[in-house]
Amino acid sequence: MKTVITFGTFDVLHIGHVKILQRARMLGSKLIVGVSSDALNYSKKQRYPVYPEKERMDIVAAIQGVDHVFREEALELKGEYIKKYSADVLVMGNDWEGRFDEFKSLCEVVYLPRTDGVSTTQLIAEIKKYA
Repeated sequence: MKTVITFGTFDVLHIGHVKILQRARMLGSKLIVGVSSDALNYSKKQRYPVYPEKERMDIVAAIQGVDHVFREEALELKGEYIKKYSADVLVMGNDWEGRFDEFKSLCEVVYLPRTDGVSTTQLIAEIKKYA
């Protein structure tokens, strides 16, 4: 039985989010998802998410294959989250390639390719054109 952990903002949910969660789930028997807090998202991107953290957590929790969702408070706590949830595999998008290799002493680290042609940033920019 393998536990997989992954993290993300999951704002303006799109097919890329669904696919990475599905692929992450295929790597184990349990999928734990850390959803970035509003404050963490602001510190990373200098903008707040469109949807508040509680709603984003509820949306991710409703996706088939997701077993548990928690609020990610800081990037620096990833190692603590891996330990807390006894994760065997850390999954991240390949736009983070190499960034989390330091956790290879705690668990397997897998970087999955992003879904071509879709990103939250692009979607928000497109929506703003019509607002």
